Formats: sequence, C-alpha cells, structure tokens
Amino acid sequence: MTRKLLQSTLVVGFNTLLSRVLGFVRDMIIARVFGVSVGTDAFFVAFRIPNFMRRLFAEGAFGQAFVPVLAEYQTQRSEDDTRHLVQHVMGTLGGALALVTVAGMLAAPLIVAAFAPGFVGVGDKFALTTELLRITFPYLLFIALTALAGAVLNSFGRFAIPAFTPVFLNLCMIVAALWVAPTMNQPVEALAWGVFVAGIVQLLFQLPFLYRLRLLRWPRWDHRDAGVRRIARLMLPAIFGSSVAQINLLFDTLVASFLVTGSVSWLYYSDRLVEFPLGVFGMALGTAILPSLAKNHAQNSQSEFAHTLDWGLRLTLLVGLPATLGLMLLSEPIVTTLFRYGEFSADDAHMTALSLMTYSLGLLGFILVKVLAPGFFARQDTKTPVMIGVIAMVANIVMTAALVLPMLLLDIPGAHAALALATALAAYINAGLLFVYLRRAGVYRPLAGWRTLGAQTLFANTAMATLLWFGVPSAEMWAQLSTSARAGQLVLWIVAAGIVYFICLMVSGVKLKELIRLRTS
Repeated sequence: MTRKLLQSTLVVGFNTLLSRVLGFVRDMIIARVFGVSVGTDAFFVAFRIPNFMRRLFAEGAFGQAFVPVLAEYQTQRSEDDTRHLVQHVMGTLGGALALVTVAGMLAAPLIVAAFAPGFVGVGDKFALTTELLRITFPYLLFIALTALAGAVLNSFGRFAIPAFTPVFLNLCMIVAALWVAPTMNQPVEALAWGVFVAGIVQLLFQLPFLYRLRLLRWPRWDHRDAGVRRIARLMLPAIFGSSVAQINLLFDTLVASFLVTGSVSWLYYSDRLVEFPLGVFGMALGTAILPSLAKNHAQNSQSEFAHTLDWGLRLTLLVGLPATLGLMLLSEPIVTTLFRYGEFSADDAHMTALSLMTYSLGLLGFILVKVLAPGFFARQDTKTPVMIGVIAMVANIVMTAALVLPMLLLDIPGAHAALALATALAAYINAGLLFVYLRRAGVYRPLAGWRTLGAQTLFANTAMATLLWFGVPSAEMWAQLSTSARAGQLVLWIVAAGIVYFICLMVSGVKLKELIRLRTS
C-alpha cells in the first residue's frame, strides 16, 4: 500500500511540478510586462475571486465530499451505479454552478465591493476590476466540472491527467500576456480572457479520459439522487472546513485593498511562491492519500487508516520543514531572480520578499492541513473540520487586527507582510486542532520512532539553515548579478542546501527506504 501511495504522490508531484514551473514562467512574464500597478491589482482581485470559489466548491469541499462517496460506490456498488452517480453529480453540480456563474456576472460590482471594498471610489480601479471579473467568473463553472472529472480519474488511479491539466491555464495566460495584450486598448484585459479560455481547454482535455473509463455520459440533473444528496450534505459544511487557508488569503486581499497600491500584487506573487512547494508536495500528498483513506474506511480497516496518516505525517516532516526554512531564508534571492526585471522595481521585489518570508513561515502548517483534513473527510466527518476552521479563521482576523492596525496607525511600511504572518500562524492553529481531534477520536495512533525522527530532522534542518544563513550573498549583491548568474546561484544554493540536508539525515541514521516501506505492526 505504502509503495503505491508513494508512486501516486510522485506522479501527482511531478505533473504538479511541471505546472508550477510554467506558473513561475507565467508570473515572471506578467511581472515583466505589467509590473505592479492599478491594472495588476485589479486583475489579481478579479482572478482570485473565481479562483477562491474554485478551491472552495471544486478542489476543496466538493472533492473531499465526493471522493469518499465514490469510493464507497466503487467498493460496495455496481459499475452501473457508479456511472449513474457520476452522471447525476455532473449534471447537478454543473446546473447549480451555471446559475451561480450568471448571478456572479450580473452582480460583479457588488462582489468586488464585498471582496475589495478599498477599491470603491478609487479612480478607475473599481470599474476595471468589475469588468475583469465579468470575464473571469465563468472560469468557475468550467474548472469545477474539470475538478469533478479529475476527482473521478484520481479515484480510479489515473493521477497524472488531473495533475497535468493546470498546465493549460499557464499556457493560455502566457499567450495572452505576450501576444494578445499588445493588441488591446486595455492590455491587462487579455489576462482575463486567457483565464476564460483556459477553463474551457482544461475541461475538454479531461473528457476523453473519462470516456475511456466508460464514465462519460451526458450530464443529468437529479438533485434527489441518494448519492447526490449525501454529497451535498457532506459538501455544505466542508465548503468552510476544507478551505480555511483560502478564506484567510481572500481576507488578506480584502484588507490589502485598503493599503497602498501594489499590496494586492505583492501578496499575490509571494502567495504564488508558497503555493509551489505546497502544490508539488502538499496537494500531491493530500490528493494521493484521500482515496486510500476513503477505501480503508469503507473496508473498516482502521489499522491501515492510521498507518496511512502516519506515513503522510512523516513525509510532511521530512519534506515540509526544510522547504519552509529554505523558502524563508532564500526569499529575497528567489524574488529578485524571478521577478526583478522590466516594470517590476527593486521596491516591488523587496516588498514581495517581505510577505514571502512571513507567508512561508506557515508552509509546514499549510501542508499539515492538507494531510490531516482527509482523515476527517475520508470518514465523511465534515462537521469537525468546520468547527476547527471557524476557530482558525477567527484567530486569523484577531491576529490581523493586532498586527496590521498598529502599523497603519504608526505609518509603518510593510503592513501587507503582517497580513501574511497572521495567515501563516492561523494555519498552525488549524493543523494543531485537526491533529488533536484525530488523536482524541482514536483514529490516529502514532507509530514508534517519532522522537528519534524528530531529533534527526532537527539536526539536518539546523545544518541546512546554517549553510544558507551564512553562505547566501546579500540582497544588494544578488541584485547586481546578471539574469543567468542569478538563476545559476539560486540553483546552486538550493542544491547545496538539499545535499547538506540529506547527508545529515543519513549521518544521523535516517534510512529513507525503510521509512517509505514502513508497515503497521
């Protein structure tokens, strides 16, 4: 089982890595062509709203409500029942989101006022954001159906296709920025159209693979179907519980709309950089273990269920902690290397690096949530994560007020970084409470060896952090390098840090092969 999970994680991780690399190229091009301006702030808000809803309805709550029910149908029901479930869910979800999409386009001014109230009355910023939102909002419908298709493919072990699909979003936006934008009166509008087209392309790409599984049927609305109703009951509370991190990020956007122009863009770029390791490892691991956990639960195999969680947590410690430290210590070089060109100024790079440092502090917490939350959703328990999510969100709001308001009152620059810090801390509150409740419920029982593994990873991370702290050149020296020299230096230090880390793990006695092959006793 563990080997299969590892293979699934690697498949998802590799394809996600490809998508994230193209995402970096996309963001580098956007930064170079558009810089940080009213237009980019408007686009990032217009893009974040449907993207936020996508993660809530599609990848978040829907996926975590749908996969356990689908796993039960696969395990205990006939193939025809499974096909009918997919058909009815696609028809019901598609119909509901079509109505939401139309309503969202009509109510675009109200939505912008709600999510970015600081834009209201600020020149053309509000009108431009409203116009862009009307173009990007249909992306929600297309990408939600894409996520449904991807969840089905994942449940049948076809992890590569859903993980590769986001590549098309990056390609469409790159084409829009380089070739469509110069032909338009409002160049940033091209990015919005790129998002719209990408939604259609991603959905069309996955349909042939559903056809090969004999699961592609014409969608049918049937909200009374027993499976659909169960998914809906699980989904409603999960909408909140599974996406607290996204709600917190959107809250950051709301508060940032009141800060100086550029704050939304700085937060966007730093969030994208944190999303790289989170997507490559955290999302990949969470995606891979959810179907296994759901099947363990459906088969009433509690020992395997606990073992799968333990395996995921050990990998999180081994990969997530060094990724967190590395991103924090290399924040300025990374931002300078990727974005400090063309219209993206030195001040923009510094401000983005500030929020990257504080966002990246929470990376381990974000990954832990991705691993721990499936422990609830696989058992069709969505109420507990909702309660925990409420606590984490309230904590984020309180910490934001405590950190940001004094900075605004005293006119201290960098308030956007304080927003990111509050979000990072809230992630640990979320993860910590998820862990405590899994332990109290007796669902998760740590296997032997955690204290030893903790000491070994602490030693390896200390050595790696020491190398980066004393070895990496200053931001001023880094900025003086050419583009190729910056890239070469960045790769060099990342590779050197990785080598030091893994050598220290081996010296301290960590045997990765045995860890990966760990079995329940």
